[in-house]
Amino acid sequence: MKLKLSERDHDRIIGMAWEDRTPFEAIEFQFGLTEKQVITHMRRTLKPSSFKLWRKRVNSGVSQKHSKKRNPEIERFKCSRQRSISNNKISKR
Repeated sequence: MKLKLSERDHDRIIGMAWEDRTPFEAIEFQFGLTEKQVITHMRRTLKPSSFKLWRKRVNSGVSQKHSKKRNPEIERFKCSRQRSISNNKISKR
């Protein structure tokens, strides 16, 4: 399945994927991409060395990309001080 995403959306997905505390579930909620699709997107978009660094970081103990690694008390995808996300678009733009 091919999704129509703008260049801004592609940049946002890459940014969210690099952020340690943004889980794959948040990317799926906002853009409809599964973890596997995000990995494929990162592999196609990044240089090979950058992709390897990203995968190493995601699979390390530092990253909380998987919700199972997160503190169970954290139930949100965003900072409590961030404006709300509505209908797959960020409202603060």
